[in-house]
Amino acid sequence: MQRLFAAFALIVATGALAQPYPSKPIRVVVPFPPGGGTDIVARTVTPKMAELLGQPFVIENRAGAGGNIGTEAVAKAPADGYTLLVASASSAINTTLVPNLSWDLSRDFAPVVLMVVNNHLLAAHPSVPANNVQELLALAKAKPGYVTYGSYGSGSSAHLSAELFKLMAGVDLLHVPYKGAAPAVNDLLGGQVNIVFADVAAMLTHIKSGKLKALGIGSLKRFEGLPDVPTIAESGVPGFEAGGFLGLVAPAATPRAVIEALNAAAQKSLALPEVRERLLALASPPVGGTPEEFAAHMRREVDKWARVIRAAHIKPE
Repeated sequence: MQRLFAAFALIVATGALAQPYPSKPIRVVVPFPPGGGTDIVARTVTPKMAELLGQPFVIENRAGAGGNIGTEAVAKAPADGYTLLVASASSAINTTLVPNLSWDLSRDFAPVVLMVVNNHLLAAHPSVPANNVQELLALAKAKPGYVTYGSYGSGSSAHLSAELFKLMAGVDLLHVPYKGAAPAVNDLLGGQVNIVFADVAAMLTHIKSGKLKALGIGSLKRFEGLPDVPTIAESGVPGFEAGGFLGLVAPAATPRAVIEALNAAAQKSLALPEVRERLLALASPPVGGTPEEFAAHMRREVDKWARVIRAAHIKPE
């Protein structure tokens, strides 16, 4: 009887493995609350992927601990392609910033595709006597510690972008941490802080209305939504690049064929005019590319932020 049961179990298992992928809904974990940029991008890209693959993509928001709760859940999930994570700059930062993590971005995840990049915009209150990066640098060097910058909180991507700017430009700026992007931008609007590095989407309306001044953008090429705003790299800080990214990853050891199927569907989704238009409206230009290209991007991000965290002696809140 035991042999018969074992043989039956083997047949069932073999049949399950032989099922074409995907044969059931795919869960996409967003490790942040609903309604934020990460959530919106995931809900913009995945519907077409669902259509192409013939199975629904179910977005699950598992927020908490700076994204670590949802990230840990996916790291421990079966490597079968039915649980994915939206990885972000926070994933790359937390790899170094947070001690004793149960997961490692390179070890525990298989990259699928880089969906978007959303480089940070350096904006100033109109009262600041600087209209471009060069003038800001001159002001900061003439008065060390005089220029204040707001961030989303200690260890946030906005904080690290400003610290990278300080390191590369050789200036001293005073950090004023807030609990999120909205209060940081609100105080910038009110003139309580001089400058902020933040996602373009968080400040675009205020820039266009003239309530804030855009000094530079942290991408290596200009953002098509603000073509007159120079990059920080071309404005006196060569090589400067800072901001965020969002991409899909799966648990490590997910079969290559599954990764390729997901990557192909994602690339087709990102290439659609309506998807591209929606992402550009969010100031998150679509990228795409191979899993290997995304892996290289994540390695660069982890290494870059690790250097900043160590050089600036940044600790988690």
